[in-house]
Amino acid sequence: MNHSHALVLGGGGASGQAWQIGVIAGLTEAGHDIAGADLVIGTSSGSTSAAWIRSGVPVAELLASILTQPVATGRPGQPGRQGQPGRQGQPGRQGQAGLQGQPGLQGQPGRQGQAGSPGQAGPSPMLAVFERLREIGAAATSAAELQRNLGAFALESDARFGPEVSERRRALVASRLPRQEWAERPMIAVAVNAHTGELAPLDRRSGVDLADAVTASTALPGAGPTHAVHGVHYVNGGVRSAENADLAAGYAKVLVLAPFGGPAPAPQDGQFEGIRREAAWGTDLPSQVELLRGQGAHVDVITPDAESWAAMGPDQMDPANRIPSARAGLAQGRREAGHITFAPH
Repeated sequence: MNHSHALVLGGGGASGQAWQIGVIAGLTEAGHDIAGADLVIGTSSGSTSAAWIRSGVPVAELLASILTQPVATGRPGQPGRQGQPGRQGQPGRQGQAGLQGQPGLQGQPGRQGQAGSPGQAGPSPMLAVFERLREIGAAATSAAELQRNLGAFALESDARFGPEVSERRRALVASRLPRQEWAERPMIAVAVNAHTGELAPLDRRSGVDLADAVTASTALPGAGPTHAVHGVHYVNGGVRSAENADLAAGYAKVLVLAPFGGPAPAPQDGQFEGIRREAAWGTDLPSQVELLRGQGAHVDVITPDAESWAAMGPDQMDPANRIPSARAGLAQGRREAGHITFAPH
């Protein structure tokens, strides 16, 4: 296997996933063969982007599929994220070094999730989820403990969701993939084993279908069901890390597209500020980049610039933000093209 170039796609909700495709399109226009990376790693909504990039569909066509989507607004059905019935968005929001807790399904447990939906009466059920995530984060003394406790919370929450919810969610995720089969070239959809809290890097050798891997990678604890495959229940890969960039260890050049890896605007009313994590745990992006560089890798990191942040909006799960996010990502990718060295072929 060639260990030259690795592409890391962090979680970022509907907006972040569209932004990533825009950035990749802009870089590709400038001659960087991003889709030709030797390994693609995706966490949460980044696993959707990874599946898109590995689909064999030209990047320009992937971008066009976003830019020509009908614009949906609001949150029909449950206040869920991508994968929640009626919701058209990609998984969750990743902000701080932690989970992104978007109010709804398929979000990264963590930053900038709106607590309520437009037109929704009464307090959002996500307020209770946010509070529980805060409690779990505050009590954790290690990354392993945090992951175990978030997994346990996710399993406990399964009682609130019937099997039909999980089935519909999986079907929705599958319907958004350009192809249903794993590509021959290496790709990892990062999830976490809800029973043990251990990392679960899912790939075509795992015995897990691609749609199941992406569904597992985007299952937000408390906001929707865990995703079970062969008797093992999985939760969002952001339970461990927003990007999981350390999985690119051993690659000479690494490009990280992290929708929420940079400085984030202060949370607004009703938004979740993010899970508390200690820098010493090594699960935040700066620590993982430092690790890779210490091993001799050249690492480029792209996070949203001011224009992209504005386009992504305060609710990164709102599908109405996907088109402006993709356009902003395209413009940013064009601007960044001269500053990165990632050009595998």
